[in-house]
Amino acid sequence: MPLRRLSATRYVTPLREGGSMPAVVEADDQGLYVLKFRGAGQGPKALVAEAICGALAHALELPVPEIVLVDLDADLARTEGDPEIQALIRASAGLNLGMDYLPGALNFDPVAEQPDPELASRIVWFDAFTSNVDRTARNPNMLVWHDRLYLIDHGAALYFHHGWDGDLAQAARPFALIRDHVLLRWATRLAEVDAAMARRLAGAIDEAVAQVPDDWLQGPDAFAGPDTQRQAYAGYLHARLAGRAGFVQEAIRAHG
Repeated sequence: MPLRRLSATRYVTPLREGGSMPAVVEADDQGLYVLKFRGAGQGPKALVAEAICGALAHALELPVPEIVLVDLDADLARTEGDPEIQALIRASAGLNLGMDYLPGALNFDPVAEQPDPELASRIVWFDAFTSNVDRTARNPNMLVWHDRLYLIDHGAALYFHHGWDGDLAQAARPFALIRDHVLLRWATRLAEVDAAMARRLAGAIDEAVAQVPDDWLQGPDAFAGPDTQRQAYAGYLHARLAGRAGFVQEAIRAHG
C-alpha cells in the first residue's frame, strides 16, 4: 500500500524521550502524528530505515502504527519559542516521516507484560532480519495501546547502510546482538515461524523499498543516484532473506 502524503499544519509538542527529539504534529487530515525529522542528528538514513521497516512489518502483519510522508514548512518554526525546536524545524523543511500517534499508549514493561510466544518469535525474527539494534530491555521501543502491542522507532535498524557503498557481501551475516532483544525469552517458536515469515516477506521487499523518497537518498553519503540505491537496498534484503539460516540459528542459539 503506497504511503499517504500529508502536510504538517501545527507543531503540538516535542517528545523528548528519543535522541532525535521527534514531535507530535497535526496534519492536514486533522490527525496527529509522531514526526521524525530529517534534520535531526540521525539524518535521512533513519527515515529510510523507518519507511522500509515499517512497510515490511505491515506486510508481515506485525502491529505497527501507520507510516506516512509529511511535508514540513519551515514557517512552522515561527510559532515555537524554543530555539532548539525552531532550528530543528527549519533544518527539516521538506519531506519527513510520521507515524500515527497513539494517545495514552504505555511503554512496554517486560516485567509486567507476558507477550504471546508466537508474536514474540515473529518480532524477534523480524528484528534479526532488519538488524535492529534498538529493541532491548533498556529501550524496548514498543508501546501497549488498547491492550495491543505496537512496534515503534525503527530508525536504528538497517545499520549496514551507514557509510554503505551498495556492497551485498555482508547480507547473510548473523545478528549477534539479537541476544539483547527484550522479547527473546518468549521467542520459543522461531523455527516454526521461519518459513511463513520468509514467504510473506519475499513479495514485500521491492514494494517497501520503492516507497523511499528520492529526497532521503541524496546527500554527501550517497554512493549513487536514488534508483541505484533502491536497487541496492532491495538486493541486500533479498540476499539476507535467502541466507536467513544464519540469523535464525543465531537467534535460536541466543534463546538457549
